[in-house]
Amino acid sequence: MDNLLDFSSRLQNDDQRSLNTMLEITKFAIPEIIFGRGSINRAGQCALRHGAKKVFLVSDSGIEQAGWVQRLMEILEAEGIDWIYYPRVTPNPRDFEVEQGAEFYLKNGADVIMAIGGGSVMDTAKGIAIIASNGGVIRDYEGANRVQRPLPPMIFLTTTAGSGSDISQFCIITDVKRAVKMSIITRSQVPNIAIIDPLILRTKSKKLITLSAIDALAHAIEAYLSRIASPFTMPQSLKAIDLIFRNLTPAVQTGSLDSLEKLSIASINASMAFSNAGLGAEHALAHSLGGQFDMSHGVVHPILLTTVMRYNLESSLSRMADIGRVILDRKLGSERETALVGIEKLEEFFASFDVSLKLSAIVEDSERQHLESLCKMAVNDACNLTNPRPAAWQDLLAICEEVW
Repeated sequence: MDNLLDFSSRLQNDDQRSLNTMLEITKFAIPEIIFGRGSINRAGQCALRHGAKKVFLVSDSGIEQAGWVQRLMEILEAEGIDWIYYPRVTPNPRDFEVEQGAEFYLKNGADVIMAIGGGSVMDTAKGIAIIASNGGVIRDYEGANRVQRPLPPMIFLTTTAGSGSDISQFCIITDVKRAVKMSIITRSQVPNIAIIDPLILRTKSKKLITLSAIDALAHAIEAYLSRIASPFTMPQSLKAIDLIFRNLTPAVQTGSLDSLEKLSIASINASMAFSNAGLGAEHALAHSLGGQFDMSHGVVHPILLTTVMRYNLESSLSRMADIGRVILDRKLGSERETALVGIEKLEEFFASFDVSLKLSAIVEDSERQHLESLCKMAVNDACNLTNPRPAAWQDLLAICEEVW
């Protein structure tokens, strides 16, 4: 991500004037997006447009059991497209799984990479594409803009409304040896085509729909507060916040297809925002917690998000008030009041769902000793660069202790 790379180098130079200059020039990268009920049926045609002769299909056992992998295979076969299937995807995809996948890709002479699934599936596919075209091991590409050669064509079909990997420049892979989730950020990882079919969400559990939507909400909020947010990303963030806050409850309670469709739209909005504006300290912590404790990414956000928002309040009062105004659907007496009541309302919103609200609910007390080391790791996460308020490891540890 060029904006983030420039931002990082200029922070190192400690030159505020260069930051102001940088914000006058921005880039906005998104894939071709095909959205709508039944849009999965376009997958074969999309593959042909990118010269597919043998598609490298990536997914996992859960998507197989729901019938979507078989459906996609049938769509490819109907277009006369051969395929090879790589199913070895796990939650929090591991470095060795990605490296084995790249070897499998090259061995079988595949061309277009197609992934159907959630964030883990799509991040695995991105990692495979990087190694297959650039060589080495996935750790070589940790950080921003370290991928030099073009990637194979990628077509992604998301089965969730939240991860954003089908839109974004981000890829998160677990380094098993260091027990840390690596952030790999580069324009090369934006897929050629993202296909979003809201009908797929009807096969998802209420829990997954909830956690995915809260993940998208965290993307939207952190992108809006980011130090490199732009006029291209900020409206997308606010729209995502509004759609999620209005539609998650009916989507979970009634399974309303209209509400599920709006959550899909919200996820696209949030993904366009964070892919181009970056995230913040909350996601930096989420990556380190996930790497250390091998927990699902989505479970952390209801625990951390509002506490990190309060930490950032003084550095982003006006923008935090904007978020509060969207959540409350009105302004209060002052920006501070609007911001704080908005955060309180967000906490009530999280509490209305079946989600954990404290770290102690998902981490054993005996594991608390690892908080300091993972916070020291989180400080170096690329997401922490764009947090609106500088956060040292001690600050991150204080946040973790507060939400314990």
